[in-house]
Amino acid sequence: MKVVAITGYKAHELGIFTPKHEAIPYIKGVMKKRIIQLVDEGLEWVVITGQQGVELWTGEVVLELKEDYPELNLAVLTPFEDQEQKWKEPSQEYYHQILSQADFVDSVSKRPYENPGQLQACNQFIIQKTDALIVLYDTDQPGYPEYYLKTAHKYQEDGNEYPILSISFFDINDYIDEQKSNMNDWAT
Repeated sequence: MKVVAITGYKAHELGIFTPKHEAIPYIKGVMKKRIIQLVDEGLEWVVITGQQGVELWTGEVVLELKEDYPELNLAVLTPFEDQEQKWKEPSQEYYHQILSQADFVDSVSKRPYENPGQLQACNQFIIQKTDALIVLYDTDQPGYPEYYLKTAHKYQEDGNEYPILSISFFDINDYIDEQKSNMNDWAT
């Protein structure tokens, strides 16, 4: 796998409404661990759409990892132009900070938002251009990743080999336990 798409819940779907929320470092830590594993296997590009939440946190992780893994690149393919236009100013600033450091930025639709078809077209385009999808999703908690997953499953049904690598809340809890254990080992 040289190119993977990464998606997951929007911040508000996880009950996260502040950039200082205690869960964010753990979500980023799980993503970092997964991305490092894939870089060691040849990963070169991570593709996100720039949605608030898991995608932008992942973008931040990729940018941090570039220091140790300069061969790793970040692409942000937004579904339409100016997707951040209605976001609050701090969210817009964070978004622009990630985009300004990304290796590639473009919009699949070269127009502002017009209809949900632009989102579907973006998901389909990204899935066709990547080797796999990493998704933070739990079937018991519906949300934004469902749409991406439907497109990925359809792509698989059409006869394409397209791995879907899931990250669950259990994976995050395991990571938290691992971090706490490491802290306890360090403290003794």
